[in-house]
Parts: sequence; structure tokens; C-alpha cells
Amino acid sequence: MIAIVASFLIGVVAGLRALLAPAAVSWAAYAGRIDVSATWLAFLSYRFTPWIISLLALGELVADQLPSTPSRKVPIQFGTRLVMGAVCGAAVAAAQGLMWVGAIAGIVGCVVGTFGGALARSRLAASFGNDHPAAFIEDGVALIAAVLILWGLA
Repeated sequence: MIAIVASFLIGVVAGLRALLAPAAVSWAAYAGRIDVSATWLAFLSYRFTPWIISLLALGELVADQLPSTPSRKVPIQFGTRLVMGAVCGAAVAAAQGLMWVGAIAGIVGCVVGTFGGALARSRLAASFGNDHPAAFIEDGVALIAAVLILWGLA
């Protein structure tokens, strides 16, 4: 049951930041916190994978600050988040043999994270009178949540 809850929660993170979730999952797999070795997701635990995905995640954090970045709810952005939520959820639940259930939980979490994150960020931005502080807070929440979720797994 813990793996399913963790899959849902990492899906929420994917809804907030599409590439932060797979970067965190890859670091957890590389560090041995989650076991994906007997699955098609084994590449997540390879030596250079966490570094590569982390660089992409940093690019996402920078791009998110640009005014030209489209909404996370447009089809291409939302679709990417759904795929990342599914992959990350599957990876978290892989060791228990629950990849499909984990993928579904990750997708559901992603939907919650995408729409809930957009609503929370818009309200924060309105209260600050500026989107940048709200974006930084959302970045921090996503990063801290990913670390707590993945390093809390036994």
C-alpha cells in the first residue's frame, strides 16, 4: 500500500514539475532506494541517467520563469506530465510487482498536481502581485516533496 501512495504522490510532483519527478526517481533508483533493475525502467538507475535528467529538470525550472512558457494545462504540457507521472509511479511500485497499479496511481496524482498546482500558484501569484515568488515556492514544494517521498521509502 505504501508503494501505491508513494506512486500517487510522485505523480503529484510530476504534475507540478514534469522533469523534477523523473530526476528524483532516477536518483532514488541510482542510490538503491527503489529497485527497477528487473524492469524496462532499469535505465533510471544507470550511472549517468540521474545527471542527464537533472540537467533537463534544471532547464525546466528556468523555462518555467519565462513569460512565454505555455500553461501546464495545454495538451502537450499536460500529456508530458501524464507520461512522467505514469513512468515515475510505475518505477516506485516496480519492486512490489505493482507497476501497472503504480502507473495508474502516478497518472491520478499527476492530474491532481497539475490542476491543484495551477490553482495554488495562481492564487499565490495574485496574493504576491507577481508570479515569480509563487513559481519559486512551487519549485521548492515539488523538490522537498520528491525528496521526502522517495527517501522515505524503505
